[in-house]
Amino acid sequence: MSDEAKGLTYRDEDWYGDDLSGLRFVDCTFSRVDLSEVTTRGTSFENCVFDGCRFNASHHDATAFVACSFRRCNFFDATLEGCKVAGSTFDECTMRPVKIVGGSWRGVVLRGANLAGVRLSGLDLRDADLSMSNLAKADLSGCDLTHAAVRETDLRDATLLGATLDGVDLREARLDRTRFDLAGAVRLAEQHGALVDASY
Repeated sequence: MSDEAKGLTYRDEDWYGDDLSGLRFVDCTFSRVDLSEVTTRGTSFENCVFDGCRFNASHHDATAFVACSFRRCNFFDATLEGCKVAGSTFDECTMRPVKIVGGSWRGVVLRGANLAGVRLSGLDLRDADLSMSNLAKADLSGCDLTHAAVRETDLRDATLLGATLDGVDLREARLDRTRFDLAGAVRLAEQHGALVDASY
């Protein structure tokens, strides 16, 4: 396989267990490709489409999925460590269980995704669309959620300790036993009309 592929279409291919480290794919389409147990390190996917692909038990380290589209893909037991997933869209994908360790997911669209109980701590989720997603019992501690959309997002029993919530309208989310630090609690109170006096 060439180190760089542009504008190619891969359909019904079996890449099970392949090592794709260091490769670059630009404007490529992957349709029903089996990427189970694939390994990527420093790999780059730019403006690529993944349709009906399996990422089961795959491992991605410092890999970039920039402005990619994932439709009906399966990430069961996949690991994404230090990856850049900026501007990518996930539609009808199986995301649990998935292991996500750090990285930049800025501007990602996870509308309606089921990420219940998933650990997302420390993730850059600025400008992310999390509308209608299930983040119940998820760990979002230390996440940067600046200007993230949380309309009808299920955050019951979720942890947002240390999360940056600038520009986030928490009134639009489902909150019940959601854990906030003091700054988050003050923001929530103010959005519900409370006047918080920090002098006491």
